[in-house]
Amino acid sequence: MSIHDQNSLREQISILGKSLFDRGLTMGSSGNISVRLDDGGWLMTPTNACLGRLDPARISHLDEKGQLLGGDKPTKEQFLHMAMYAERPQSGAIVHLHSTHSVAVSCLPEIDQCDCIPPLTAYYVMRVGKLPLVPYHMPGDPKLGDAVRGLAGKHSAVLLANHGPVVAGKNLDAAVYATEELEETAKLYLLLRGQNPRGLTPEQVAELEAKFPRG
Repeated sequence: MSIHDQNSLREQISILGKSLFDRGLTMGSSGNISVRLDDGGWLMTPTNACLGRLDPARISHLDEKGQLLGGDKPTKEQFLHMAMYAERPQSGAIVHLHSTHSVAVSCLPEIDQCDCIPPLTAYYVMRVGKLPLVPYHMPGDPKLGDAVRGLAGKHSAVLLANHGPVVAGKNLDAAVYATEELEETAKLYLLLRGQNPRGLTPEQVAELEAKFPRG
């Protein structure tokens, strides 16, 4: 990948990070974004960085082994990204947020841990699909990476209990759009609790999954 292309990706990460922050989908220094490079390395947001104020030049550049080549030290949740990428060679970008409604769903004791949010809309099925719950681990615990790795091969998104979503996409736009769709559907799910809402049928879900494969 040329320097020009890499710089363009850095700008894109910064622009989309600010968009997520400005709309309240992440706060403070929470959340992180990564993009897979053509040479097998990654660009990744730095540790303790606010997604609303990213400096493109300081975004971490990692080699194929995850070693820092340039920029600031990467997010301490680097291992979450690496675990997802290891199982998803088709994915080109990952977004991890502590978005309010998704985290709220992750705290509910009655949710289906194999599929945390029912298929309420077509776009949720198309962009997220089944969303398994990863049991609670202390932030930074390497065992969390192992738990994510065990699910990532079959799911493009997982929900960390009492923590937030980790979402992969074929490229950065797709990963961001899927994360936004997850958060909005989590909000819908919370609004509809106790209302016995009409979701999509298994046949409708299967039709969407066949026509719109996810990253």
